This record gives sequence, C-alpha cells and structure tokens, in this order.
Amino acid sequence: MAIKSLDELKKIREASKKKVDLREKGESTDGIIEILIGMATCGIAAGARETMKALGEAIEEAGLDQVKIVQVGCMGYCHSEPTIQVNQPGKAPVLYGKVDETVAREIITKHILKDEFIDDHLLNKTFTKA
Repeated sequence: MAIKSLDELKKIREASKKKVDLREKGESTDGIIEILIGMATCGIAAGARETMKALGEAIEEAGLDQVKIVQVGCMGYCHSEPTIQVNQPGKAPVLYGKVDETVAREIITKHILKDEFIDDHLLNKTFTKA
C-alpha cells in the first residue's frame, strides 16, 4: 500500500492511535464495550472457543447491543487460559483468567451489568481510571 499524501498518512495514524488507546487504556471512542478473548493455541487448548460461545450467548440473552467480542492472539497469561480482557469506556481494562463458560456468563451478568468484579478470576488487581 503506497501512501500518496500527508492527509492519508494522518488518517492512518489516527486509526492506529485509536487501536492503541483501546488496547492500552480500554478507551473506545464509540461507546462500545469490547471483550477481548485470547484465541492463540494455548487459549483454544484450554477451552477459549467454549468460553467465547458462552459470552456470545450471555450477551444475546441480556440484549446488550453495545458489547462486542474480539478475538485476539496470546495475551501472555498462558498459565491462566482462557483469558479475557474487558474494555469499558472511561475505565481501566480488566483482565480475567481461567474463564470457563460459567465464569464467562458471570462476567456479563455481574461485571458488565452490575459493575462487580469476579475476584477469584482477576489477573490485574490494581485499577485506576484510564
């Protein structure tokens, strides 16, 4: 892909900056809550496909239009797979480990709907406003 103008380069930079902000700060400019699920080999072997299916079903059952699931590669917590990260606008990202189908549903019903953490599965214990 050849960049033909400075304006085109600026647009690419802005799009990339939004992705980095979402990954680092959990900030989404469109108000969408993103749930990142680790789908590398280690995650799949630990049951990430089943976890993702349970998340999708729970989101649909709750009628949550503003929540989307994003498949990502390895998150670096192979010992705690399946792992997911919840990115909510204006809040620090929250990382959960050993997320089976039951915990996935809890994340939707407790974390997303009631703003409660599932303490037994938290991988990042310190939270600051993004």
